[in-house]
Amino acid sequence: MVSNNKVELTNSTGHPRRYKCDSSTAIPKYTLLRLTDPRTASAQAAANEPMAGIAAEDKSATETSVVTISVWTDGVFDLTASGAIAIGQPVCSAGDGNKVQAVASAAASGAAIIGYALETASDTETINVRVRL
Repeated sequence: MVSNNKVELTNSTGHPRRYKCDSSTAIPKYTLLRLTDPRTASAQAAANEPMAGIAAEDKSATETSVVTISVWTDGVFDLTASGAIAIGQPVCSAGDGNKVQAVASAAASGAAIIGYALETASDTETINVRVRL
């Protein structure tokens, strides 16, 4: 189950973007989505992946005619930490169950950095993260 929630969306919309998605895959709302080629969003699978954003809607696996999904790219979201994260620290995908982790040196850059922590977190704690993609 995805426990992330939006706290506030920038410009009240969260600057959603449409991405392609697998027509036979379920994507729950608030899932952290990685970016794959060509301009496709799917659930994160590994640490430091380029990120598309956060699913702004539920996508059912039975909706095989649905091949795009709306993704929030800007706002404040409750996200779960994998490991300790300091306030203000940039975060990236953790690759373990829809979580984020602190960016370690040059391990992540560009779209792999999903945003930054607005609170300090211990492992598995849910905190506010400023998402900016």
